[in-house]
Amino acid sequence: METEFTTAYLSLGSNLGDRAGNLLLATRALIEASFIVHRLSGIYETEPVEVESPRTFLNMAAEIRVNNVSPTQMMARLLRIEYLLGRTGKNMKTPRTVDLDILFFGDVVMDTEFLVLPHPRTEYRRFVLKPLSKIAPNFVHPMLQKDISELLAECPDHGEVRRWYPNGAKLPTAEDSLEIEI
Repeated sequence: METEFTTAYLSLGSNLGDRAGNLLLATRALIEASFIVHRLSGIYETEPVEVESPRTFLNMAAEIRVNNVSPTQMMARLLRIEYLLGRTGKNMKTPRTVDLDILFFGDVVMDTEFLVLPHPRTEYRRFVLKPLSKIAPNFVHPMLQKDISELLAECPDHGEVRRWYPNGAKLPTAEDSLEIEI
């Protein structure tokens, strides 16, 4: 019998302390929370949006596979990870060691006091769409019926979202490669 998995997409962000280290710890914590981390985007540096902070964010997206976990159970585990990594409170307007948001949980649409899916501001945030477009460009938003690539192209947010490299050293990636005919 084949196990049925649900694919969820998460946004990970950090702008306090060792930002890249916080993202790494959050990714490890996702695995320890029994989530299957299937894909990770690269890391992107972005200006704070709706956050009062002089420090830029590092953001990335993750594709997670789960079975026998509801969206609210997943959110509870994410909140626990945030807490364990030093986040105090869920105030959106403050800097944070780590911020984990469920963007999509399969094609689930829900609106409760605890969780709203799809994430209500996904289509307005370039810092979310750019990394997500690298791992799931063809995923279709269950309410808007547009894929991530379309949402990115239409995004009203024109803030800069640039690929981040440790110590500023740009390493070659598949995205940077040139086609060479031999």
